[in-house]
Amino acid sequence: MESEKSQQINKKENFWKPIVVWGLLAILLRWQVLEPRWIPSGSMLPTLQIQDRILVEKIKPRVNLALHKHLERSTLVVFKPPQPLINAGYDKNEALIKRVVGLPGDEIEVHEGKLFRNKEIVEEPWIKERIRYEMKPIIVPLDSLWVLGDNRNNSLDSHLWGPLPESNVIGTAIFKYWPLNKAKVIRFPTHK
Repeated sequence: MESEKSQQINKKENFWKPIVVWGLLAILLRWQVLEPRWIPSGSMLPTLQIQDRILVEKIKPRVNLALHKHLERSTLVVFKPPQPLINAGYDKNEALIKRVVGLPGDEIEVHEGKLFRNKEIVEEPWIKERIRYEMKPIIVPLDSLWVLGDNRNNSLDSHLWGPLPESNVIGTAIFKYWPLNKAKVIRFPTHK
């Protein structure tokens, strides 16, 4: 009798242990490594559609920050709103997504419908519409990024609120998984 009860208890413990371990592992992965996100607006059209689902990798930005390195230009970053947006009423826990177009020390300008970086036109195959605003040259400050939406004329981004502190970056978009028929790795050519 004693051994039967003991065996039943062991079976129950053996049943729950893997579930608890997998649950804790899933929470750890979501918190520290990969995070699913959805696209709430059209600011990244045509690259990302409204309601697309993406995976955000969270390790590289933290490692880069610790090593005083920068993310690559053209990377799609998910980030916490900078202070000017929080002051304008954005929730500090909200997340936004934009493309990195400038690193610290870069001179960024928008003139005659084109993006210039360090006085050279930036070729951007993902842009489908000429930029309809002008932006005087700015130098991206230390520890900051200049980020713009791919839908330049309908994006609340650095051209309106300024530089993004690198410490606000949550992660980089690496994979679009929804809709399933358009699932793909998110890769874009880097422009130095």
